[in-house]
Amino acid sequence: MKRTNCYETLCSALGLACAATAGAQSGSNRTVLRLRVFTATLLAAMATVAVAAPPYKYTTPVPSGIAAPKEMPTRFGTLKFFDGVPDQASTQKIYDNLDFQRAVQGYLLGLPAVNQLANRTNILKMGPANTTVPIWEDLVDSRTIELTANNNTPYTWFWLDLRQGPLVLEVPPKVLGLIDDMWYRWTVDLGITGPDKGAGGKYLLLPPGYKDPVPDGYHVVRSPTFQTWAGWRSFLVDGDPRPGVEAVKKYTKIYPLAQAGNPPPALNFVNMSGRPFNMVAPADASFWPMLHQVVQEEPTDTIDATTLGIWASIGIEKGKPFAPDARMKKILAEAAAAGDATGRALGYRTRDKEAFFFEDRQWLRPFIGGYKFEKQPGVPNLDAAAMFLFLATGVTPAMDTQVVGQGSTYPWTAVDVDRQPLDGGKTYKLRLPPNIPAKDFWSVIVYDTQTRSMLQTDQRFPSVSSQNKALRVNTDGSVDVYFGPKAPAGKEGNWVQTIPGKAWFTILRLYGPLEPWFRKTWRPDDIQLVK
Repeated sequence: MKRTNCYETLCSALGLACAATAGAQSGSNRTVLRLRVFTATLLAAMATVAVAAPPYKYTTPVPSGIAAPKEMPTRFGTLKFFDGVPDQASTQKIYDNLDFQRAVQGYLLGLPAVNQLANRTNILKMGPANTTVPIWEDLVDSRTIELTANNNTPYTWFWLDLRQGPLVLEVPPKVLGLIDDMWYRWTVDLGITGPDKGAGGKYLLLPPGYKDPVPDGYHVVRSPTFQTWAGWRSFLVDGDPRPGVEAVKKYTKIYPLAQAGNPPPALNFVNMSGRPFNMVAPADASFWPMLHQVVQEEPTDTIDATTLGIWASIGIEKGKPFAPDARMKKILAEAAAAGDATGRALGYRTRDKEAFFFEDRQWLRPFIGGYKFEKQPGVPNLDAAAMFLFLATGVTPAMDTQVVGQGSTYPWTAVDVDRQPLDGGKTYKLRLPPNIPAKDFWSVIVYDTQTRSMLQTDQRFPSVSSQNKALRVNTDGSVDVYFGPKAPAGKEGNWVQTIPGKAWFTILRLYGPLEPWFRKTWRPDDIQLVK
């Protein structure tokens, strides 16, 4: 087939245009019209010659949407291309954006490991692992900065190091606890919801890869990581924490399996109540060396390949140094800030409809998709996991119980009935309807939206609880809880102090939730502004 010469095509178009103007001299109006037609035809012919590719012998029509334009507007600037190839400046923008995106995701995926490292680092300041047992003998108060701890029961909280081999942990009776690994994944429950069923018992913790014979007489726990966190709550007896604390000190033992026949070493119990103490992880650029440390120290075989790939893409890879250049340090610092901001949006301004306990209330679930945070089996809910790990401590199915009278449930909210943030300078009321469905007890605790820890005010314990002897119950059995800078007259026992200029959020804890909670026939009111 003969190819048409571009010059011939243009001349042919011009000839047609000229013919269209023939006889234009017969009238001035007709002349102007014909000249306009001529001009338009000429321009169209020139445009066609300029952009049309020669009809080569082997040519397939390309659908729209495949080829890149010369310029592409994006949220990170206008990109320029030569026939689909980005220029140098655009290439740099593209890589900066790619590294930033992966770093933000790497931050959100790294929250559990960094949270655990901050927890471990600060706890071990009290003494070495395996022999030091921090315990909040007089309850956790607002001087402890820790993600949404409670002040209703004494905490026992310690780290176990399995690098030297298996350890035996003897758990006291009548506690409610758990073991989470270094990736903040649930390993086993201890105590009431664990295999000892609250009677106490011996747990044998085996390190990763342990293949030797396992003796009888233990609840065997295979830990995916060498460093692992154990914690539990003991309970008040007639409002007194001391009986539970004394039992913990008497029955708790930690020793190597190899020394099981010998008297166990003495443990150093450190009373943490009333001590200024922080276990919350940083949200700035120091986040990244901490994540790198965990990746180097622990097996990563239980971490999915995509997560490991994201971390590797920003320079965090097992067996390799973490050495970002100046450009990458800047991106990582910005990504940490964006990751922290994302956690705050996920926590305080959720867009997930499944997060709500009730269709007509603002109360949220801590676990969306169960304690594994899944949309369906094997499909992670990334937003749910990041939200929980930004706000909370401890992953266990006992905190997402569906069994009447067992475990606990944790509805929480950061907004009032109008979905406005809770303002510490204003006074609010929460009404809990009659017959609050908690077999054991309930509490309402106020937290700081910055630290996600108990709000620090003039009150040591920023909470109202059924354990509080000063609590006033309405004649119909309902309870009104007040929040504000000053207590309403006569409501001091039902009031939590807040701070003007600061936001806050609250968790309603039901220990031993009863059937009306699960059937949703009992629902807490939304928090109302008192005008």
